[in-house]
Amino acid sequence: MKRPQLHIKPYHLLLIGLSLLMFSCSTTRRIERREIRDAYRALNLPHERKDNEALYIEAASWLYVPHVEGGTSHNGVDCSFLVLSVYQKVYNKKLERNSANIMKINCRRLSKNQLDEGDLVFFNTSKKNGNTINHVGIYLKDDKFLHASTSRGVIVSDLNDVYYQKAWICGGRVK
Repeated sequence: MKRPQLHIKPYHLLLIGLSLLMFSCSTTRRIERREIRDAYRALNLPHERKDNEALYIEAASWLYVPHVEGGTSHNGVDCSFLVLSVYQKVYNKKLERNSANIMKINCRRLSKNQLDEGDLVFFNTSKKNGNTINHVGIYLKDDKFLHASTSRGVIVSDLNDVYYQKAWICGGRVK
């Protein structure tokens, strides 16, 4: 018995391919929306259209990673590696490895009222050496910033907390 021959025309293949593409894009968009929603929820921040969603997704991926002096991974990280890693991934920019050098070499100085999403915030948390920078974080919005706390790991803190007001040195915009 002869088998019937299947005749597929090129436009049939095109229609099948487009259908698969449409369904896979729809699924991808749903996953992306869920990832965005989960990131903002984890960071406890409102989602706005103007936000750089990649920054918030990457920031959320680091939450609660423990602080390890000299740490360079999701197993343990210090403040400067957190900042340089997020900047490399989100903005494709290379930064120095220590917080003072990031400000000195990579940034233009800003005041608090000039901060925008993605700017850096610099502190002296040692209570010594006056204006020496020894801590850095990434400004998100609404006075909130991501950083690697020595006691709590990677967290979001508020610039208006008394501790950070006293430790504040300056903001920095990466050149």
